[in-house]
Parts: sequence; C-alpha cells; structure tokens
Amino acid sequence: MALFEKEESESGYTRPLWPSKDTFILSLLGFSLRALNFWRFPYLWLHNGGWSFFLIYLVLLFVVGIPLLFLEMAVGQRMRQNSVFSWAVISPWFSGVGFSSLMVSFITAMYLNVVNAWILFYLGQSFHFSTLWRQCPLLKNASSFDPECARTAPSMYFWYRMTLRASDRIEDRGPPAVTLLLPLLIAWCLVGIFMINGIRGIARVEYVLIPLTTINIILFFVRSLLLTGAQNGLRYLTFMKVSCMYSLRSWVQAGVQVLFALGLGYGPAVVYSSYVDQPSNCLNDAFILAFVNLGFSVLSSPFIFSVLGFWATIITQNCAAKNSELLLKLVLEGKLPTEAFPPSNMQTLPATVFNSWLNKLSKRTKNMVLKYVTECDLEKQFMKVKEGPNFAFLAFIEAISFVPGSAFWSILFFLLLLSLEMNCMIGLLQSVLTPLQDTFAFCRNHAKLFRVFLFGLMFLCGTFFIKPAGVYYIVLLADYWMVLPIIFIIIFENVAVSWAYGSRRFLAELGTLWNHPIHPIFHWLWCCVCPAVLTGLFAAILSFQNMKNFTYVAWDSSTSQQVYRPYPSWVLFLMISVFLVITLPIPLYSVYSYTHGTPFKPRSLDGSLTSSRPKSEDQPTEAPQASSEPAGPSVV
Repeated sequence: MALFEKEESESGYTRPLWPSKDTFILSLLGFSLRALNFWRFPYLWLHNGGWSFFLIYLVLLFVVGIPLLFLEMAVGQRMRQNSVFSWAVISPWFSGVGFSSLMVSFITAMYLNVVNAWILFYLGQSFHFSTLWRQCPLLKNASSFDPECARTAPSMYFWYRMTLRASDRIEDRGPPAVTLLLPLLIAWCLVGIFMINGIRGIARVEYVLIPLTTINIILFFVRSLLLTGAQNGLRYLTFMKVSCMYSLRSWVQAGVQVLFALGLGYGPAVVYSSYVDQPSNCLNDAFILAFVNLGFSVLSSPFIFSVLGFWATIITQNCAAKNSELLLKLVLEGKLPTEAFPPSNMQTLPATVFNSWLNKLSKRTKNMVLKYVTECDLEKQFMKVKEGPNFAFLAFIEAISFVPGSAFWSILFFLLLLSLEMNCMIGLLQSVLTPLQDTFAFCRNHAKLFRVFLFGLMFLCGTFFIKPAGVYYIVLLADYWMVLPIIFIIIFENVAVSWAYGSRRFLAELGTLWNHPIHPIFHWLWCCVCPAVLTGLFAAILSFQNMKNFTYVAWDSSTSQQVYRPYPSWVLFLMISVFLVITLPIPLYSVYSYTHGTPFKPRSLDGSLTSSRPKSEDQPTEAPQASSEPAGPSVV
C-alpha cells in the first residue's frame, strides 16, 4: 500500500472522485443492467418453475450475491486502488486475481461491442417505412421472392443472411461482413465519446442513459399489456412448479444468474468503488443495487411475457389461417371428403377450435387431415423461444413487426438495447483502463490518446467476430466459456479477503472507518457459505457441460433452417487453452509468493485508513488499532 501511495505522490497524481454518490450508484447500476439480463431472467423463470425459480433466486441473492457484491465494493473503497492493485494489497498471494479479471473484461468488451454493432445495424434499418425483416426481398429483375427466404421466416433470413452473412459451419472462413463494419466502428466511436473525459464524463453519460432506459422500459411495459393475446403470456407469471425447488439444475442456473446480474468478478464494482469519497457505507449501496436490479428483472418479466404471448397468438392464428386455406382447397379438389371442410371460427381460438373439430371427425378423415395440416399449438409456439441472440433478433423482432407502428417501436426497442449494452461496455472498459492508467504514467498523462489507441486496437480485434462464423464464437464464449473463469475469479476474491486478509479484521477496519460495527453474519457468509456455494456451482457447471452434447445452432443455407451441429474437437481444446491463459496468473502469483517467502496473511494496513481518503483532504484520521482477532477466518 505504501508503495502505491509513494508512486502517486511522486507522480503528483490525485485519484479522481465521483461528483456525487448518486453518480456512483447509477454507474454501477448501469453496468449490471445489461441487455442479456433483460431476457435471461424471464427465460429462466419460464423454464425453471416460475415462482420456484424466483424463491431460489432470492435465497441465493441474499446468501451469495449481496455478500459478494459488498465484498467487492468494500475492497475497492477500502484500498482506493484499481481492480489489480486492490487484490495485491489484500494479499500478494492473490495478485493474479486482478489480472485474470482484467483479461476477462477485455475479451467480454471486445465481443460485446459486436452485439452493439448488430443493434446499430437493426436500428438503422428500423427507419425504413416497412422494416426489411417483415417480408422477403424480391430477386433482382424478377417479381418472385428470394427462394432462400421463402423457405423460412423473413426475420430469420434477415438475421442470418443480411445481417451476419453467416456461414453454415464454425470452421468456415471469410472476410468480415461489410454490413457490420460501419456499425462496429460507430459503436467504438460512441464508447470513445462517452469515456473520453474519464469518470466525470461517465457520470454525465449515466444521467442520460439510465433515465432513457427507464422511460423506454415503462413505455414498453404499458404498450405490451395492451397487445392482443398478452394474457396468453402473462399467465406464465402465476405458475409454480414445486419440483423445480429440488432440481440441482434450477439452483445452478439461478446461482449463475445472480452472479451475472450483479456483474461480479469483472472488476467494475472494485474500480467504481475506488472513486467514492470516504467514508461511505457500501453495504447499504450493495443492498440498493441488488434490489433495484431485482426490480428491473421482475418488471421486465410481464413485458417480455406479454410480447411473447402476442407473438405466439399471431403466429398460431396465421398457422390456422393457412391450414383453413389448405383444407378448403383440398376439399374443393376432392382430395378430402366434405367432412373435412374447416370451421369458420378456427382463427379465433386456433388450437382449441381445431382440436375440438378434429376430434369430432371420423378416424379415417382425421388421419387424412393430419397428413396435410401443420400443428397450431399456442403453448408449444410460446415455449419455442430460446435465450441468447435468437431471442432479441428473431422472436422479439418478429413480434414487434406485427405491432401497429412497428417501425416506431423497433426504434425504441433498439435504443433500449443500445443504452443497456453501452452502460455495460463503459463498466467493462473502465476496469481495463484504470489498472493500466494507475500503473503506467504515460497512459495517465496522455489519457485521451491512450483511450483512442486502446479502442482502435479493440475495434480491429473485434472484426474477427463479424466474420461469417463470428456469431458462433460469440455464442461459444457466452454459453460455454465465460461462466467458468468468472466463478473461478470470484472464489479467489472471496478467499483473499476471508482467509488471507481475515474477514473479521477486514470488517473491523471497515467498522472503524464508518464509525459503527458491521454485523458478524458477513464473516460467516464470506468464510463458510460463499466458498461452499461457489465451489459447488463450479463443479456442477463442469459436470453439466460434460454431460450435454457439445453442439451449437447454425444456419443451413440449403434448407434455410437452424440446425444443431457438433463443435469440432479443436474448439474444446481452444476453450480449455483460453481458460488456462486467463486463470493462470492466480496460481502463478501464489507460487511466486510462496517461493519468495511472502506471508499468506499480510499485516494490517497501518495508517491506510488515513491514506485511503482523497488527497485533497488534509485532516488526518487516526489509524485503527490492530485487531486482536486472528487474521484467518476463525469461526471460534
């Protein structure tokens, strides 16, 4: 700690502070409210027992999520260092935690801005009077539709062929999609504009993005409730499948969602908290952030389910209309008996009317009808929704295209997604920039030039993800790879504070800083509950990934359909290699510290309560007395 303070004093560098506590809360909230959480929580609710999943989520939020968020925020505020140096101060044995976190943030930001490029491309197309994903394009010099589009839904064709220019396999190579080069460049330019002036510039941006996000969500929430068939989706908010309470998979998925919803392990909680004026009760801040985040997830669920209910209703009605036309044609052609003449009210309640009518037919006629018609089941259509990019850019976009004034609502929807993703990007990049600026004087003294250079480099690296197979790599990282290093990092963050530095000592020093004691339950949670839950979560995810087929959803241009393909063997080797590279700093620093005789449990941070205050404050604070408690997490 003294070393870092000496470097600061020699360079004349004074660590900036947030203009107010509100800007800190808004910035950290903006990072956690990423677009992925916007639809992942309702998806998990739908497939994990409804209210059963919500109860599991609440339990894990209180026993793991909030304690770990408090831990990260307390480390940042207590040490007033970046996400790399903070863990080195806690214990040199865990210096590698910060480096691993930095690399994860770098990789995530690199591909996440490609998602922003997708959003910007769709946003630009939304200004057309008739959005291009509503109908298939015509062939050049012809009046017929493109046959590749005619075989599938227009929204799917637009996504895979006109936006991504997707290949059929992950092994296929090709140049970056020209349609996405400009949107990707604009996305990085926007990030640069938002972050060029550092913390104070970010604060001003958050005062715009967070209210914009809130207004958009409220508008969509109200509009979605008025859609035809919204009640068909809203009924899924009331169901509870008790058996899911005993499902390990439901607990694992809820645990992963808690960690990702709060943005743990990436570093922004540590970095943002290091810019907070002290003393500030970050425990209260952790509860505020967790509850606002939960409220956002709960509010998004009726909105998502209403829109999906509308989507499933329209698709089912269209399916019934096509069946009616087909049956009428077949009856008139004499291929079916007159008994198979379709009922006139089939489009009103397609599944109910059709099934009732079908069951009244004779067995012979019924079998003949089933050979020709397509099943129109509203519930099955609703459950077809998948998570990931397919949700936002396929199902949701198709649903919006059916809404009157679809162009207007498409613009609002993509502005909502863009504001959510930009908030997340700012947090990720700040956790990359801050350690580099704190370490290298050049990066600090030429901050704007350094930001331009870094963002330009990341733009060039990001062009890999807009190649024909790029989307498959993004899904691979998001679905299979990202969760394991994040949990691995969080485990060692927890161990660094609770076992190396000593949770009782850490809480006592925070209590001295805040002038009131902190409840000892956090000692027990950090030392016993969190390590056990995180380790179990890591082991369960490894087990589940080994048991399921290592496949991905790809575009098949010959049939114009999505198909499941197995990943090549080299992909597994690649993912293991990247995981090892990312997490290797943690054991390397531990081995280095052990061989050089560095103590596992460091001394107390003498005088750091004083030095952790902003440099502008001249009044010294009395250093805390060394705790008589053992440094380790004794439970006696």
